[in-house]
Amino acid sequence: MDIYKIIEKARRTGKIEKGTNEVTKAIERGTAKLVVYAADVEPKEIVQHLPILCKEKNIKCQEVDSKQKLGIAVGISVLASSVAVIEPGEADKDIAGLK
Repeated sequence: MDIYKIIEKARRTGKIEKGTNEVTKAIERGTAKLVVYAADVEPKEIVQHLPILCKEKNIKCQEVDSKQKLGIAVGISVLASSVAVIEPGEADKDIAGLK
């Protein structure tokens, strides 16, 4: 399943946090079920810590190719560097299926 579709489904039926600061807080609190960050973020340092934090907290983490597509998936008109799914809603099974 497409990561962007999972994010859209979670946004519609559950709860998400967007923006690297909010995502980092969600990881540290242990409330994130899935973290998605864009590969085309400049400078890379903005999102570099996310996969490391996710690994420490045992949270699923995925990289996507475009911050523009990520912004569209979260339903905002600007770019999104990273997103955390807090409550998956109907995307629960899709997230469980990710490796």
